[in-house]
Amino acid sequence: MSDLDTPQAGDDRAMDDDVVALLMRQHGDIRNLFDEVEASQGEERRDAFRRLVRLLAVHETAEEEVVHPYARRNLAGGEQVVEDRLAEERAAKETLAALDDADTDDPTFMPRLMKLRTEVQEHARAEERYEFTHIRRSADPGQLATMAKAVKAAESMAPTRPHPGVESGAANIAVGPVAALMDRTRDTVRKTMGEGG
Repeated sequence: MSDLDTPQAGDDRAMDDDVVALLMRQHGDIRNLFDEVEASQGEERRDAFRRLVRLLAVHETAEEEVVHPYARRNLAGGEQVVEDRLAEERAAKETLAALDDADTDDPTFMPRLMKLRTEVQEHARAEERYEFTHIRRSADPGQLATMAKAVKAAESMAPTRPHPGVESGAANIAVGPVAALMDRTRDTVRKTMGEGG
């Protein structure tokens, strides 16, 4: 694989040593999955939406465990930058949880998905501007590599299929499969960061 090839999600050879490049790729994957959900119907749409939910859950958890702590400690005004990102993430998680058990054929699904897309894209742009550029500027190659290793470990946590039997609404945030996936991802990231020293 040449350096010019576009890496695919889960490609272990891709950008192993630069957490910013890895997260930027995930932002691209998320945009592509939103496109796929919008462009498909029926079972294809359900499958694309499951993959989108999974990637969003893993991505946001990895950022909370890897990017935000670094930003708090190392960026000027880092505490406020992180609080702003966490508020955006909470809003998106609530929308995501409400959608998690939604029928993708329901007429209300696409407007709700578009709301989520707007929240996620605004959040991603803010991260790229207020966190990622500063991390790339201030972190040394070893720090970037340690953070990238943890994000890649998180990426591997995404299950291949959704879990059945989910309650709807607000309960989803606390007990649904998205929350369980986030918990497993958090444990994996912490273990990986601990190993990285």
